[in-house]
Amino acid sequence: MELSGLLEKLKMPHLASQLETVCEQAAKRELGYPEFLGEALSVEWQGRHLKGVESRLAQARLPWVKTLEQFDFAFQPSIDRKVLRELAGLAFVERAENVILLGPPGVGKTHLAIALATKAVEAGHRVLFLTLDTCITRLKRAQVENRLERQLQLFSYPKILILDEIGYLPMTREEASLFFRLVTRRYEKASLILTSNKSFVDWGEIFGDQVLATAILDRLLHRAHVLNIKGR
Repeated sequence: MELSGLLEKLKMPHLASQLETVCEQAAKRELGYPEFLGEALSVEWQGRHLKGVESRLAQARLPWVKTLEQFDFAFQPSIDRKVLRELAGLAFVERAENVILLGPPGVGKTHLAIALATKAVEAGHRVLFLTLDTCITRLKRAQVENRLERQLQLFSYPKILILDEIGYLPMTREEASLFFRLVTRRYEKASLILTSNKSFVDWGEIFGDQVLATAILDRLLHRAHVLNIKGR
């Protein structure tokens, strides 16, 4: 059987497309058989990895792709770089812990949330980005159509769910109750990354019910990393 046909049967398209180049480089470097095999398999793995990253990025619905390296820490000196480095290690994802970014508009909360999500995608995790308004709208529609449980399950599947812009619009008690159900569904099972322009003392006003807000915060803050960004 020809090598190209064998690679096709083994479902190794990335190596098949670059086989000639890999062979030429191996010859120039006078690689032995084990080293050549390692190089060839590395090409296939890298191709699969990149394809997986591209697929997960598309599924994440990020409004744009940002990295921690692109963030201007000089503009926001209140942010503890050590904390962010630790979060970038993604241990919080493995422990199903939450990350909450607080601060006024324009301080970089969404950038940091997306940067952590990008790290997670590159590490092989599934991520979903939604504004809080979009999330609640989908939950309300699902409730009307008698498929709320299914929608909650879909929102529970990603290892990281980013909910952006909490506090920009007030919520009815019905909407707050739906949000509470989502938080409870993911509690200690998968991570949330939240951004808000309101401090926690104002969340009772956001959710229209102080008792419900307290219950939500109890679950969110039980295992959470809170970054309070103070700056322009």
